[in-house]
Amino acid sequence: MTDIVTAGRIVVGVDGSEASSSALRWAAEQARALGAEVVAVHAWEPTAPGFAPYAPVAARPTAAAERDAAARRLTDTLREVLGRRSDVAVRAELVEGPAARVLLERARGALLLALGRTPHEWGEAPVMGAVGRECLRHAPVPVVAVPVAPARSPAPLTMAAGSRARAPRTPAHAASG
Repeated sequence: MTDIVTAGRIVVGVDGSEASSSALRWAAEQARALGAEVVAVHAWEPTAPGFAPYAPVAARPTAAAERDAAARRLTDTLREVLGRRSDVAVRAELVEGPAARVLLERARGALLLALGRTPHEWGEAPVMGAVGRECLRHAPVPVVAVPVAPARSPAPLTMAAGSRARAPRTPAHAASG
């Protein structure tokens, strides 16, 4: 008889991208099935050191402003993906530091680490970014690379009596997939 996992946590990297939203959605579904908690982690780093020393002080964001923006991004993503009330336990963690390092630290002892995959610019198989590759190399737990959810299928052809078949018009960005 095999043991069934009934508790634990699933760590998911959240950066506000469509790929991380797909990973969060997937992690919530898995957590529901396993009776686990989702730990949504957003890593951020101050950008002020990246500004030239002669850049005006007003152009340099403060660490507090950057932290507030990162917290809003995390909260907004959770709300957008999971809604205001979720039937899954979700813990949001905002952590200062390099994303790969933060995710690897938070993944210790977890059931798994879920990361989003972005589609390749040429429409080929989705690829992992630098953070994802680093996590795949060094993760202490299994890593699941969740692809961006596919775009909705185009509407079927419609035809009125005595006319030629036409596909409904869609925005150019929605037609790719």
